[in-house]
Amino acid sequence: QVQLVESGGGLVQPGGSLRLSCEVTGSGFRINVMGWYRQAPGKQREFVASITSGGRTNVSSSVKGRNAISFDNAKDAMSLQIDNLKPEDTATYYCNADITKWGDSRASKYWGQGTQVTVSS
Repeated sequence: QVQLVESGGGLVQPGGSLRLSCEVTGSGFRINVMGWYRQAPGKQREFVASITSGGRTNVSSSVKGRNAISFDNAKDAMSLQIDNLKPEDTATYYCNADITKWGDSRASKYWGQGTQVTVSS
């Protein structure tokens, strides 16, 4: 069974950095794209950043210029570091993966359980 396991959330002071990691567990699949979304209280979930298994990245303007994203094919995992964190980065961050299971002709999207990031002094 495919599952997404997130780690790295927490409380950070403004100006600090945070590294979020997400690992896909299970077997018999191919990862196409992994990414992060976030949802602040009272707001819709929004895209943050993504990376393909080939290393192509897509980053939202909200974190562009203060982020680093990477994909580890050997570990079926990706990480996102956000620097110079701001209070408006406070949200629950969700890992998302577009995965094709062996034998399936179409990919499916999977979500992690979410990890809280709070930026506050």
